[in-house]
Amino acid sequence: MMQSQGITGPSYKIIHGTTKESLSLKEQARKCPMDLSHDIFPIVQPSFYTWMKLYGKNFLTWTGPQPHMVITEPELAKEILSNKEGIFQKVKVEGHVKKLLGDGLIMTEGEKWPKLRKLANHAFYAESLKEMIPAMIGSVETMLENWRQYEGKEIEISREFMILSSEVISRTAFGSSYVEGKNIFDMLTKLGILIFKNVDRIRPFGLEKILKSQDDIESDKIEKSLRASVMAIMSKREEKVIRGEAHNFGGDFLGSLLRVHHDADKKNKISVDDIIDECKVFFLAGHETTSSLLSWTFLLLAIHTDWQEKARKEVLDLFGQDNPSAEGLPRLKIANMIINEALRLYTPAASLVRRVKRKVTLGKYELPAEMELHIPLLALHRDSEMWGKDAHLFKPERFEEGVAMATRNNPMAFLPFGFGPRTCVGLNFANNEVKIAMSMILQRYKFTLSSNYVHSPISLITTRPQLGVQVMLQAL
Repeated sequence: MMQSQGITGPSYKIIHGTTKESLSLKEQARKCPMDLSHDIFPIVQPSFYTWMKLYGKNFLTWTGPQPHMVITEPELAKEILSNKEGIFQKVKVEGHVKKLLGDGLIMTEGEKWPKLRKLANHAFYAESLKEMIPAMIGSVETMLENWRQYEGKEIEISREFMILSSEVISRTAFGSSYVEGKNIFDMLTKLGILIFKNVDRIRPFGLEKILKSQDDIESDKIEKSLRASVMAIMSKREEKVIRGEAHNFGGDFLGSLLRVHHDADKKNKISVDDIIDECKVFFLAGHETTSSLLSWTFLLLAIHTDWQEKARKEVLDLFGQDNPSAEGLPRLKIANMIINEALRLYTPAASLVRRVKRKVTLGKYELPAEMELHIPLLALHRDSEMWGKDAHLFKPERFEEGVAMATRNNPMAFLPFGFGPRTCVGLNFANNEVKIAMSMILQRYKFTLSSNYVHSPISLITTRPQLGVQVMLQAL
């Protein structure tokens, strides 16, 4: 059906589809050491990169018997993500991915989605974000206190940012301690590793339901522990209300979930399972996206010290040695340009995926029901037709006149937080956290890339530096 419309791809193999070829290309890519280049698409998604060159901008791949159309035409991506008729839905996930994401805001469809989205919007609206700033500043101060021991030495900053982002989301959205949060993040990361290991492995004829692998057994254990940890945080909050130590469940995200859970109106009510899934998703998204963005932003500033100096001057001119303020953050224009360029080159989510609910026409193509559609953001963010021949280079000045001018008025060229009704609800939260951390670090330190740094980007939940980011720290 697709071939008759000019869509081709790697040849289908019985049982495996194209997964064996995809796995082989990934293994080859990981064997080759990478130069310090920002052109990471061939390394992070080698199969998509190779097949785009062979079969064009749109092509067909298979996971076992499941067809996937990979799409890199901006107008088609816009139609899919706008989803005006509700035809392009989230994919149905099973196995390790289901245990990681459940049926929370990221994956759910139907009547449940607007209810959960409304809760999330309320937790991260402008006034709530403003109230979170002191907690973000406090978490960065704690991190920088620890950095004193590394002055004049090498420090691995991606791990530092993982701890920072986990503390921030724990404190601001769940009112829990870093220790409680760290336990949950560790389990979510382990599930992410299991997904990465098994993504191209096909077990036909429903064997995965009959014969459990060691990874299946391990993921079952992790899921049970994860559930117990989230339940403990919920129970602690509920018990305070029952004992009269608190008048309500709190104004943070967890408090919003618990209020709706205890709502007398059954139409508004959400289940315990819903709360657990939402907590997993927000712990994961609030931690992974921000720590990834911070790591790549500071790698870029360590390499391009001219932009580091420009950003530092802007911060000192605006804040001096004072902590960042809610009013000052939107005025950080150079920081904003740098963050956008980091998001373009090292976008946290490598791809957006949707499922065709029923037979539909997309552009000039007719697609069958249940086909999955993949939009690789790393490809769109490097398209030379939209970004120019220097698309692989770090040039924050692209964003000097805003995103619209940078993308030549094509918004689909830049999708770090998605597009349409399912745009990431936490984008302003992540942006604030990165700007606060950047400002406070630039006020205190200069940094350059260590000779021990090895460029090894990998897609594991988000696009992350597999071997960390080592920089030399110098106090100002």
